[in-house]
Amino acid sequence: MPGSKPLDGVRVLITRSPERSLPLVAALHEAGAQAVLLPLIDFERAADQHSLDVACDAMGAGAFDWLVVTSATTVHVLLAKAAERGLSLRRWIPAGTRIAAVGPASRRLLETAGLPVELTPRDEQSAAGLLEVWPARAGKVLLPQADIAPARLAEGLKAAGCLVTAVTAYRTVEYPAAAERRLAIPAEDAGPGQVPPSYSLLAPEAAAADIAAGLIHAVVAASPSAVRRIHALSPLHGCRLVAIGRSTAEQAAALGLPVAAIAAEPTPQGLVAAVETALAAG
Repeated sequence: MPGSKPLDGVRVLITRSPERSLPLVAALHEAGAQAVLLPLIDFERAADQHSLDVACDAMGAGAFDWLVVTSATTVHVLLAKAAERGLSLRRWIPAGTRIAAVGPASRRLLETAGLPVELTPRDEQSAAGLLEVWPARAGKVLLPQADIAPARLAEGLKAAGCLVTAVTAYRTVEYPAAAERRLAIPAEDAGPGQVPPSYSLLAPEAAAADIAAGLIHAVVAASPSAVRRIHALSPLHGCRLVAIGRSTAEQAAALGLPVAAIAAEPTPQGLVAAVETALAAG
């Protein structure tokens, strides 16, 4: 049909908070789909702020050869820590500290803050992908990460000869986080010059009912922790599960949830393409 779009009439469930979903909502809208939001996870400040501050101050003093960033949320934490010290992130992190990042969102935020990112995975945007390209015996490494982050990256860096300081930067909790502890994360831009399209916001019970009724055609899981919470909505009936990456897909497989497609790249466009693949296969 002339003018038709690949996802016309499709409802896609996004399991992220509204402020972190706008680029994906816009990309789905462009493809003809209607976005439905079910926030499942949220983020709080780390309980041990002292250890985080000690590590951050050591970084500012040039104690580390590398800063390894594995999520956009970590960048927001570092931006807040820099602001607490009256500095920009670019002025705070020494020029001699090299930066590695996992994922295009982390890299984009760091570069927007004026920091050069020297190392990213070639293919798979994950801890395993970063370890594949990691230089041997790269020195002292600061690894700020989520409280539920797997030990794989820290252990891999140690095996490569690094002295690793892993510190909890934030906590992953059920949505919504407690207001007094919630991380203040700014809304992501939907795109240059774009007004974010509208979306529906559902509670878990309503989302499960819509899935059972066949009213939601695909659900996007953007992290292993989101998959664990999506599992509570199962069975998914005919709803197709789309994973943002391999580690998310592996978590789904471990829980017995079939994955219809894995995004080739962890971007809004990559996720929309994966939704199209998942529904075409069905």
